[in-house]
Amino acid sequence: MTAGRLNFCNITALAPMVRVGTLPMRLLALDYGADVVYCEELIDIKMAQCHRVENQVLQTVDFVAPDDRVMFRTCEREKDRVVFQMGGMGAALLSDPDKIEAILKKLVTGVSIPVTCKIRILPSVEDTVSLVQRIEKTGVAAVAVHGRLKEERPRHPLHCDYIQAVARAVSIPVIANGGSLDMVKTNADIEEFRKATGASSVMLARAAMWNASVFTDQGPLPLEKVMEDYLKYAIRYDNNAYNSKYCLCQMLRDKVESPLGKQVQAAQTTAEISEAYGLQEFYQQIQSEQQSRKDALQTDSQPDHPVMDGDITTMAVKFERREYPPHITPKMFLLEWSRKEKLEQPLYETVQRSQDRAFQSTVTVAGKKYRSSLWSKSKKFAEQAAAVVCLRILGVPEGRIGEEDSGLVCKRKRDGKLNGTTEEEGSKKRHVVDIQQETDDTETAVVANGDHGDPDTPPERA
Repeated sequence: MTAGRLNFCNITALAPMVRVGTLPMRLLALDYGADVVYCEELIDIKMAQCHRVENQVLQTVDFVAPDDRVMFRTCEREKDRVVFQMGGMGAALLSDPDKIEAILKKLVTGVSIPVTCKIRILPSVEDTVSLVQRIEKTGVAAVAVHGRLKEERPRHPLHCDYIQAVARAVSIPVIANGGSLDMVKTNADIEEFRKATGASSVMLARAAMWNASVFTDQGPLPLEKVMEDYLKYAIRYDNNAYNSKYCLCQMLRDKVESPLGKQVQAAQTTAEISEAYGLQEFYQQIQSEQQSRKDALQTDSQPDHPVMDGDITTMAVKFERREYPPHITPKMFLLEWSRKEKLEQPLYETVQRSQDRAFQSTVTVAGKKYRSSLWSKSKKFAEQAAAVVCLRILGVPEGRIGEEDSGLVCKRKRDGKLNGTTEEEGSKKRHVVDIQQETDDTETAVVANGDHGDPDTPPERA
């Protein structure tokens, strides 16, 4: 492999798979011997909305959507080995060769890294070869060919002759795909698959999803070890628990209804999944290490500074409900302070962003405007965040747990005796209202992919 630039000659790759090709699986495949790893298919418009974040706690680079979801996470370990797959919803492009050519030309001329393309075969060998020759002329570094028609499924035989014809017709590396079910069961089968298709390289999806040790000539390793290795990466890189569950269930296959499988399916958090595999100590160790990094970063960093956005004072502040007593909010403190200072009641103006329905609020107090630069999932939380910004700029207490009594809120409210209820009862009622209110507010390298419905790609579930 040439440092800094991917090489697609004589390599074995982890194929792109929806929901499977996240960072833990990619790192696992690299550990076991894969030369190149493709990420899961990512939609271009969603990525365009993301902002790039250097995650110093996880030591990763994250691309974060406006709703705070991590759409793509990568790390130094896979640098120069990962292919970023950007899809136009797959096989739909096969019926529009002109668009395929236009997209690829734009990518090849617009980026300094290699661009590859992945397709399924067309009804005839001649049409398939003709399409790939057009693709080659765009300047792509390689083309991956799944040897099935777009409507075919794993039960249909792989058309190795189509891949052979393509490999003979072009000079760029051809990566054979689609042999997991009936041709590649062990590492030794990979070379046979390569020879049968005449391709330069091979990419594996289902065979790798079921047991990633297919990439090592020392394998196959026991599934228990493979799952444990996968889960350790999922824990270390804070992988979404439901994504981890999905991948582990794919590995379990017909054992998914075993006691272990049922425990995994019932788990709701990474901690619970870790318990199922006896990795509680490892989970706690990683959590402790990450908390130490967080603490060190908070100690080293200066507090958020206000920034002027026109006539509005902004700070990057997020309202965290757990940091305040259930019966106390920053809005309440700001209102009481305004009354004490004989000012007009704070005025909140809230907007909602169309692409993800997130909220941002601006509060006006004494003729000055304040807001958080961060968007919130609910209107209520957006208003609370704006109140926090205002209170912090003014140097006024905001009611956080552990703060000294400021005298801004009357004793009856502080003690939780609201409408004749006890503090505990008031807390419970407030908690229910908060949850209901949040729900109500919330409701108001590059690869151009020409493949869709790939039997080597688990389907997205609603």
